[in-house]
Amino acid sequence: MLLTTFTLAIRSIRRHILRSFLTILGIVIGVAAVVAMVTLGTATTAAVTQSIASLGTNILQVRPGQGFGRGGGGPRPPAFEEADVTAIQRQVAGVTAVAPQAQSSATAIYNGANWSTTINGTTSAYFDVQPWELTSGRIFLPAEEASGKAVCIIGNTVRQNLFRGGNAIGERMRLNDISCDVIGTLETRGQAGFGGDQDDIVIMPIKAVQRRFTGSRDISVMLVGTDAAFDTAQVQAALSDLLRERRNIEPGEEDNFNIFDTAQITQTLTGTTQLLTSIVAAVAGISLVVGGIGIMNIMLVSVTERTREIGIRLAIGAVAREVLLQFLVEAIVLSMLGGLIGLVLAQIVIAVLTPLMQVPWIFDLQINVIAFAISAVIGVVFGFFPARRAAALNPIDALRHE
Repeated sequence: MLLTTFTLAIRSIRRHILRSFLTILGIVIGVAAVVAMVTLGTATTAAVTQSIASLGTNILQVRPGQGFGRGGGGPRPPAFEEADVTAIQRQVAGVTAVAPQAQSSATAIYNGANWSTTINGTTSAYFDVQPWELTSGRIFLPAEEASGKAVCIIGNTVRQNLFRGGNAIGERMRLNDISCDVIGTLETRGQAGFGGDQDDIVIMPIKAVQRRFTGSRDISVMLVGTDAAFDTAQVQAALSDLLRERRNIEPGEEDNFNIFDTAQITQTLTGTTQLLTSIVAAVAGISLVVGGIGIMNIMLVSVTERTREIGIRLAIGAVAREVLLQFLVEAIVLSMLGGLIGLVLAQIVIAVLTPLMQVPWIFDLQINVIAFAISAVIGVVFGFFPARRAAALNPIDALRHE
């Protein structure tokens, strides 16, 4: 009987194919939106986690101010000094290396080609703190760091745009008006999940950048590597106490610096991404309810149109349960058909957007199954009332209906 009922439902849908499609449009949009948003949110979270993980583990980022910048409208917080780097290395237990950074921007020029890029002045400790391997060449020599010699290590984006992917080791390029000898090239890291091309960078000795680009001895960021055997929270607390003392911050005053643990950054960014994904998915899920209301509305119209047909079935021996099942199955089939189309549409949207967003394509079986199951449940919930109304018709009144 169930097979016969299913066949009748399919025939009824095919009889009014355009109306059926418009009926399930809300379900199609709802399922596609929910699946696409959740999948893209998951992919974005994975990209953010991977990007931050590429910076390395057991790393503390120390910056002036109360956030990634100055913070509020108060006076500019003082930058760090070279003496701060030395003090941290000597006085904070659990610190393996400290890499100071001074950053600027410049136009890199080589053989008629030019490219605007970021210059990061640091020391060889930078490569000890975070895992960024060289594809060729070497890092800075102690003598080059001490003298501030104009040597540089370039990222893959700079190499591709200036040297067309060829060998850059030993070549001399210009950064604005400063000549720089290329001594190393970095392996590719790709786009950061939180924005920016990590390979668009030129790394130089920090003294060279301070003398020739920033014009000061200020240190804008310190990367502090910690020993895995030590509790990161204790290292962070000791580092905070030392910096408060060195920066003459009185008890009760707020810090004019901030210490970020890469693990905390990952947790914060992924948590925010997941929250936004949930909100967007919930809003998109409203269209599922709208689609269910559309199915109920069309099923009520169908019951009215087929009142005489229902009366004939009841008159020749069909029971009310069979009539109810017929219309309920028809509503469920409509809803599930919308769910299937929505799943296909979602995969098309995901395939188009993932390259544009530069995030990995991740097939989430769970959300696809859940979305399809919800579409079936909507068919049951919103199809029951029209089906019950059809089953409750009086055969005599139904046969008299015109």
